Amino acid sequence: MKEGNDQKEIFNPSHLEQTVGKLSFSPKEVIGEAEKAAHAAQKEWAVKTGQQKSQILYKIADEITDHAEEIAALASKEMGKPITEMKGEVQRAVQLFKYYAAEGVRPDGDTIPSSAPDVLQYAKRVPLGVVGVITPWNFPVAIPVWKIAPAIICGNAVIWKPAENSTLTAFKMMEIFKKAELPDGLVNLVIGKGREVGQQLMDKAAINGLSFTGSTEVGSKVAETCASRNIKFQTEMGGKNSAIVLKDADVEKTASVLLSGALRSAGQKCTATSRIIVEKEAMEDLKEALRAEMANIHMAPADDTKAYLGPVASQEQYDKVSDYRRMAKKDGKVVAEGDQWNEEGYYISPLIVEDIDTNHALWKEEVFGPIIVLMPAQDVKEAVAMCNDTVFGLSASVFTNNLSEAHYFLDYTKAGMVRVNQETAGVEYQSPFGGMKASSSHTREQGQAALDFYSETKTYAINYAWGQ
Repeated sequence: MKEGNDQKEIFNPSHLEQTVGKLSFSPKEVIGEAEKAAHAAQKEWAVKTGQQKSQILYKIADEITDHAEEIAALASKEMGKPITEMKGEVQRAVQLFKYYAAEGVRPDGDTIPSSAPDVLQYAKRVPLGVVGVITPWNFPVAIPVWKIAPAIICGNAVIWKPAENSTLTAFKMMEIFKKAELPDGLVNLVIGKGREVGQQLMDKAAINGLSFTGSTEVGSKVAETCASRNIKFQTEMGGKNSAIVLKDADVEKTASVLLSGALRSAGQKCTATSRIIVEKEAMEDLKEALRAEMANIHMAPADDTKAYLGPVASQEQYDKVSDYRRMAKKDGKVVAEGDQWNEEGYYISPLIVEDIDTNHALWKEEVFGPIIVLMPAQDVKEAVAMCNDTVFGLSASVFTNNLSEAHYFLDYTKAGMVRVNQETAGVEYQSPFGGMKASSSHTREQGQAALDFYSETKTYAINYAWGQ
């Protein structure tokens, strides 16, 4: 990206000579306009029946399906995710809209027995009102949808602030919403810098909730600000995710899954595997299997359908991850290294290193790139203790055929999502998504859990024998 005072030119991370588009930043005052439109639209939307809301979400899903190729192509050019992965992400957006569309005609409360005679007592979900949504660049389609779809099926209006280098994709999604006849003002896209427009949304806007995905530093500020304003908030932040490989694991099969969890999207997932903890008896066999798998990893431009991983998303990402990579090669011992793509772009060759101390930055900090640290452990108990050695607690996995040790991992790992014989990434949309410790706030995204965040519970009691 090339940035001016109020404009930004966006270049394709895979081919830096290609311009994808230009952004014109809005001033922070745009939040006031979005706020008025959202409140007006929400009043009309909230009184529609669940079935009426559902039909709009189904139409959005159909429009995304009809325009899937162009959405995926634009997003891939804008932030560098391989086109095959991006097409999968677009399909996930379709599934999410259909999943939440169905919620419009499902029960939204409970009847509760009363201790008094002739009293009907029940509770149901009601809308929050207007919610702010701040989304990152690494999943430019799926993450906005898994916030927006449950928000609107619950009867809310949305003010959406995307990351700067996923804004073209966000604008395309707004065109899709328009084609599907989503009411004007129900979802409002605000384009601007986080320190201006995002800050104004968080600090000043008349919103009733805020959902944020991004860095731990910013997420902590979001939580503090929203708590001080008594605004419901949801923050999804960093991860330092471990995969444990025990001695009885099938190392050849495991190696393939490990690299998928670590290197897809160039490691730019909060759920990506960045630490592999291996029971000592399996270490040498696993290293050999990882080297063999790494030899098959194809780095290429994002528009190459054979690309396993493409570039990182931006110059900022490239500089940051390159620093970690130099650190890894200087302080650790290289186990395996991928080929480098030589054309001009933000390409970072994947790397696996060992002999890194547990106080090292590579062990402690979220790299958000294709770098893996390999670490030995004596047994499952030590491996789980090492897995928990982080301020984060998003996702973790274990590879084993030992049921007892698998359950030990599941019970004692301090992470919001724990998996056996699966990669740390790739959690399904119908399941609650979120972490423990510094990874997430107190609520969960996706699945039924999202409905709890985007609504509040109202309790009703009716004395139907009154006056008799």
